[in-house]
Amino acid sequence: MGDDMNRREFVTRSVAAAAASAFVENDLHAAPSTTNQFPGLLPASQMPGAIPDSEIQQARFPDGFLWGAATASYQVEGAWNEDGKGESIWDKFTHTPGKVRGSVTGDVACDQYHRYPQDIALAKSLNLKSYRFSISWPRIQPTGIGAPNMKGIDHYSRLADTLLTADIRPWCTMYHWDLPQALEDRGGWPNRDLANYFADYAGILAKHLGDRITTWAPFNMPWAIAFMGYAAGAFPPCRTSFPDFLKAAHTLALAQGEAHRAVKAASSKATIGSAYEMAPAYPKTDSAADRAAAERYHAMNNVFFLEAAMKGRYPNAFVGEPPYEIMGFKPGDEKILYAPLDWVGFHFYTRRIVSDASHTHTLGGSFSGTEIESDSGGARDPYTQIRATMPTEGPLTESGLELWPRGIYDLVTRISRDYNHPIIEITESGCGYLDGPDAKQNDRIPDTRRIEWYRQVLSELARAIADGAHVRAYHAWSLLDNFQWAEGYTERYGLIHIDFRTQERIIKDSGHWYSRVAASNRLDV
Repeated sequence: MGDDMNRREFVTRSVAAAAASAFVENDLHAAPSTTNQFPGLLPASQMPGAIPDSEIQQARFPDGFLWGAATASYQVEGAWNEDGKGESIWDKFTHTPGKVRGSVTGDVACDQYHRYPQDIALAKSLNLKSYRFSISWPRIQPTGIGAPNMKGIDHYSRLADTLLTADIRPWCTMYHWDLPQALEDRGGWPNRDLANYFADYAGILAKHLGDRITTWAPFNMPWAIAFMGYAAGAFPPCRTSFPDFLKAAHTLALAQGEAHRAVKAASSKATIGSAYEMAPAYPKTDSAADRAAAERYHAMNNVFFLEAAMKGRYPNAFVGEPPYEIMGFKPGDEKILYAPLDWVGFHFYTRRIVSDASHTHTLGGSFSGTEIESDSGGARDPYTQIRATMPTEGPLTESGLELWPRGIYDLVTRISRDYNHPIIEITESGCGYLDGPDAKQNDRIPDTRRIEWYRQVLSELARAIADGAHVRAYHAWSLLDNFQWAEGYTERYGLIHIDFRTQERIIKDSGHWYSRVAASNRLDV
């Protein structure tokens, strides 16, 4: 139980980890409450690292900026075994007792498989212009290979058509963690064959949907797919082998390149980018060793797959010689990796403090099993030899993540500088708070802390744009409260509240605020 709880705490702190008659109408122009609802706590605007309100009021976004929201198939769709869908690794994981907080599953989740017209109508009412969703691989190929399941194709075709009718850009992540279980049974991502299987799947999507969906990303958070599934054991398939992590990472990078070419071949309209997880890394001290460790963190956690796509090589994330033999690197793989992105997308939630651990040892020479090493004197792994901690200088969300607005500025400007000022999209960014309907306010949801989180972070994004970064879109995580992976339904990130018993949707105050931001391109609304 101890290991499971440690992993669960890690997941909580490191990953954030998306209308018709079934929602309560609020006044879209009602000013959000500025009252501190939490006595004893300073407002976020008065906490360390906060952005002055005067700067927030002056923040502006360019004409044509795309305001959006994001979701993921397993987290919102439900319908886990309908219309020919195969079993995914998350289906198997959540159906295993003890794996998810509260012993819940994503079998129904937000029921978006059936309710997507309502959710798209809500998105339109919030003035959204981009909707980032993911396609469930086992809906398209139940066993991960072979002819497509046309009922799955038809569902996403209708979804895309409904979005376009609402004047919302359909933004598709091809894979958001729900691997067909049959492919895990073949070895999962450490099996190099999955790169070609994934390319076949990507080509199917582009062939059938590429006339309407033109914005694609192969993977959501590929580093987390590899590390949390095959090294930390926190997510399915729950392996704890660092060599398996390295092999999985290489397969994912190969698959990224192969999918890029498959989609471009099938759809002349396609633009391909990414949805990488990134957290700005700051050295614990000003020592050369800690600064070098922070650079290794950035190379491994932030730009490992970006560098592979843009330059056909991996960044220098390791102490000593890179473990290419363990990864399964073969001559000619550089050409497979190389697939320059049309734009760069990444998430922002919080930051890391990183220190050098090259002079410490892990027990038995093995890796430690988590990304966050707040309770260990050892290195995270024997190859990068770093320790990463989650700071708590700024205010914490209820999901345990620190609010540090400056982080998004530092991240955006660095990626801009290092990759020749590409077009950037923020693919996920948001915060977890449990505010619910207030019966005394006609079931209004006054989630003022979420509004303040967005005001702080978005003001720093506006500053990065003013300083020359070519950012064209921001996607709030999430459109809906949803199934939050191993935390089940105990965290709420949505702009729209979901009653998971009745499936009633209620737009939160933050959603109404976000709609005004989307309409005006300013934060003082």
